[in-house]
Amino acid sequence: MANIQYYDVIQKPVITEKSMNAMGDKKYTFFVHTEANKTMIKEAVEKMFPGTKVASVNTMNLDGKKKRRGMTFGRTAKTKKAIVQLTADSKDIEIFQGL
Repeated sequence: MANIQYYDVIQKPVITEKSMNAMGDKKYTFFVHTEANKTMIKEAVEKMFPGTKVASVNTMNLDGKKKRRGMTFGRTAKTKKAIVQLTADSKDIEIFQGL
């Protein structure tokens, strides 16, 4: 496994209607590094967003989609999503405010 630092773990937030509705329950969705595990994701969220405490992390691996261009077939890149549940006394994550 590569040496992954905490700032490399979280790549970008997932902004969909379903993930925005889950924010009321303090659940935040991120695209993460494909080799990151749950403890690495928990540490990265707590370091990058001060005042947050992570209760649980759920992850899912997404295979790349099949794409075709003419006679050539290929696949898009694999991704990994993480849904982070914060504790009740935790601060909210500010990057999602105003969306």
